[in-house]
Amino acid sequence: MPPRSPLAKIDLQLVKVLHTVISERSVSRAAMKLQSTQPAVSAQLKRLRELTGDVLLVRSGPGLMPTERALEMMVDAQRVLDAADRLFNPQQRGAAFDPANAQITFRIGASDYLDPFFLPQLVTHVKRLAPQAVLDLHGLSQEFDYRRSLASGDIDLVIGNWLQPPAELHLGQLLSDQVVCLVAQDHPAVRADQRGSWSVQRYLDSEHVAPAPLHPGARGVIDEHLANEGLQRKVVVRSAHFSLIPLMVAHSLLVLTTGRQFCLRYMDALPLRMVRCPVAFPPLTYYQLWHDRSHGAAPMRWLREQVRVVAQGLAAGTAPG
Repeated sequence: MPPRSPLAKIDLQLVKVLHTVISERSVSRAAMKLQSTQPAVSAQLKRLRELTGDVLLVRSGPGLMPTERALEMMVDAQRVLDAADRLFNPQQRGAAFDPANAQITFRIGASDYLDPFFLPQLVTHVKRLAPQAVLDLHGLSQEFDYRRSLASGDIDLVIGNWLQPPAELHLGQLLSDQVVCLVAQDHPAVRADQRGSWSVQRYLDSEHVAPAPLHPGARGVIDEHLANEGLQRKVVVRSAHFSLIPLMVAHSLLVLTTGRQFCLRYMDALPLRMVRCPVAFPPLTYYQLWHDRSHGAAPMRWLREQVRVVAQGLAAGTAPG
């Protein structure tokens, strides 16, 4: 009798446990994500260790770290799970997507840098076409690892702006926007701009407000471009709440450097002025990013098209029909 294949000892759930435990680097968090119990996941981890001959996770300070072998296995585990999804999920096999009757959750990570009306209009537009859909919206922050979340399938799509989007992700360009400065209507920059004395040095020496970085040590697109030019501005306020920054600017000497599209939404409601930016910034380009795991799924193709339609409508000054 031929020896029994190792595959006979493995089921798909075990592969999913392997991927989740290593991704989360925590048995308790993996149990919550798998909708299981900690003892059950611990028992499955023990079985995985016996099958692989590797401890998979080792203690590192207060947490756990995957071994080199575990990280290697993550790649293959992801491929197995993606293949199983394509094999057994009719939506992944290219079946037609019917938004009017679809009971589906779309999970989107998005910054509010593009336009304060963007997400409200996207929700309205999607819910009109797919009334039974659920939209789960995540803000981009230091605590939210969007690249890992896309790879694990925790979110379907990320919308934001990058000088260089991550190379491992698919991307679709949504729109480009001119970089301007937003200041209070009585800010010295307004008079300086009118007199032609709003210089690069005066800009750099001003007090600036900027969004909080997406991860520790990261620069935003504005500071990244300045660093590439050998320049540095004086940022005195960093805020994770980008949509609140115009309120901060309106009654202070702060300067916000961002896209014209965003600034226009606040001009009539607050005592603000837009002035040209003395530094020659390239246009801000906004993208939607997605992982290869969702690239061919019909619902995700439909979602990406709706994002594109809404973004183009905002750029043209019209709401999607």
